[in-house]
Amino acid sequence: MGRIGIPIALLALQGLVSAAGCPYADPVNLHARAAGTPQTPISDAMVDDSTGYLTDDVGGQISDQDSLRAGARGPTLLEDFIFRQKITHFDHERIPERAVHARGAGAHGTFTSYGDWSNITAASFLGAAGKETPVFVRFSTVAGSRGSADTARDVHGFATRFYTDEGNFDIVGNNIPVTHANIADYQQFSYAIRFPDLIHAVKPSPDSEIPQAATAHDSAWDFFSQEPSSLHTLFWAMAGFGIPRSYRHMDGFGIHTYRLVTDDGASKLVKWHWKTKQGRASLYWEEAQILAGKNADAHRGDLFDAISTGNFPEWELAVQIIDENQALAFGFDVLDPTKIIPEELAPLRKLGVMKLDTNPTNYFAETEQVMVSSSVPHFFVSGYAGSGLGSVRPASSYMPGSRDGGRACRWLMTPSIFNQVTS
Repeated sequence: MGRIGIPIALLALQGLVSAAGCPYADPVNLHARAAGTPQTPISDAMVDDSTGYLTDDVGGQISDQDSLRAGARGPTLLEDFIFRQKITHFDHERIPERAVHARGAGAHGTFTSYGDWSNITAASFLGAAGKETPVFVRFSTVAGSRGSADTARDVHGFATRFYTDEGNFDIVGNNIPVTHANIADYQQFSYAIRFPDLIHAVKPSPDSEIPQAATAHDSAWDFFSQEPSSLHTLFWAMAGFGIPRSYRHMDGFGIHTYRLVTDDGASKLVKWHWKTKQGRASLYWEEAQILAGKNADAHRGDLFDAISTGNFPEWELAVQIIDENQALAFGFDVLDPTKIIPEELAPLRKLGVMKLDTNPTNYFAETEQVMVSSSVPHFFVSGYAGSGLGSVRPASSYMPGSRDGGRACRWLMTPSIFNQVTS
């Protein structure tokens, strides 16, 4: 009942939302972000405290470097409320790390459209040649903890947030174009329900907590051996893609199949690609092992130092575009993310270029707390929609999107295309 009832209920809800109208889709409520630096979208949250002073919880000025004591050599006094407040904050300042993609680094930049792409999408950030949109990108490994080494052999995350003039838009993906689990029977939730099993399998062995950020243990290979569709991703990870030379030297892929829609309602199925302009390169396995011991922060340090010295990395955004009637024309379902569409059959079309030129000023606030979503409609913009895919939708429930106020309710989805599977 639940699995049949949810899509019906969601379709009904969509009708109610459409009837009521989305307040954020009203042009009166849409305001273009002002031009500025790549950090402009978060500038209202930045505070200059260089001339300030420390305060207690109610605003009183304090000095938190000395404790009240009972005499010159006595114990700290319980009535030292400043000390108690400081320790209380210290005890509660940590947040749980991500279940996946815990180890990461990010940077701000700008995306520039190569042209007016209104012939394939109504998305405003692709609506004019030279149009610039602030972006933030977070690169990551998947399995390791926050303290793991950057050079562990793993799939690497490539998540991009566009701060468009219609709201936030996210492209979430990896440096490998496929995923582990087959979703050919996507209407039966097969991939979504197996995802926690995959992650549990690739985490360290449950008895020894070894190895960190690696899969050289029985739990992982038991899963791989019983999930043949995982072999495609496994082969990519065991090749150079699993140990890129740096974040700057790897491509990115949206993996799943999405939909671009024009103002006239014409739609095409697409796959996103980020192509590095630095050239794709990887480490030798021996190099990766040595770096893990000598400099666990090799990749995040490389990205930060490159930007600090003016060597701004760039990627071109491209799409593979296919007609909807071609969804089964390649010998497999294009909604199956364990498969790739050969580029000779669906050539890449380059839409624009992204340059990362600004490092975070606060890693925790800007990189650790950023959350991007691959499928939640609140982070869709005009001219973009889901494809009916059954693995992306449920993923939004365990990898939730940002809470920073994406305002994109203008989905422009045709009723027959509305996703049948929901989180």
